[in-house]
Amino acid sequence: MSRELKRIRRRKATQKKLDGIWEQSNSSLIVHYSCESFYDTEDGRTPRVTSIAVRNLASGQTESFSIHKVAEQQRIPFDEIHNKYDDLEKEMLEEFFDFARTHQHFNWVHWNMRDINYGFAALEHRFRVLGGDPVVILEDRKFDLARALVSIYGLGYIEHPRLQKLIDKNRITDRGFLSGAEEAKAFEDKEYVKLHQSTLRKVDILANIFERTADGSIKTNASWLERYAAHPKILVEVIREHWVWSLIVMVAISVGLFSRVADWF
Repeated sequence: MSRELKRIRRRKATQKKLDGIWEQSNSSLIVHYSCESFYDTEDGRTPRVTSIAVRNLASGQTESFSIHKVAEQQRIPFDEIHNKYDDLEKEMLEEFFDFARTHQHFNWVHWNMRDINYGFAALEHRFRVLGGDPVVILEDRKFDLARALVSIYGLGYIEHPRLQKLIDKNRITDRGFLSGAEEAKAFEDKEYVKLHQSTLRKVDILANIFERTADGSIKTNASWLERYAAHPKILVEVIREHWVWSLIVMVAISVGLFSRVADWF
């Protein structure tokens, strides 16, 4: 199978999955979290988590989990959070995984949450390190919106950094939004509320992007040909793989040959 045909089939499968999530928006969630810098951690440990936000795609209702909220509940001054980080992070992750346990059957839409550096696996690992027992969300319940956009619109659909450029191109409100570098700086400066506000803003933005993608109103740099993976090779592959088209071609060739033979006589 050609690369072009594989891409158009992958695009159709991704669009079908996205449409299904949109139809099940009442049981679909947008999730995002903020954490310590991936590059500045010591001894190879995974980055500490600072806040998590989960937004219902249909209602917009958002649940949030953060170390500063836990600290406030425990009457710990913000300037002492770094001294009790492990305990506060564990309590926050416990609250999150309690929520995840009752929403395992939901769809979980995310942006690049794919590995141990940044992803569901990182959240699970951090909780285990701190002595917790995380809920593992099944892979077929996760939907990476970042990869889906590449699958649907092609690699060149927007410049890097893609999330920020999509926000700009579609004129989406980004008040409180922090880039990865800005989040790392906020963590160093112990600006936990600022990090939490950024996480809340990002689930709002991701919900907006998802909805625009679902209804076809999202603006990208992709051309029509890139959007629909149009390529002459696709026609050849379709003819080769589908017996109806192959039969039509064979009949056309036979008719042509018959006409040529008839001309000889």
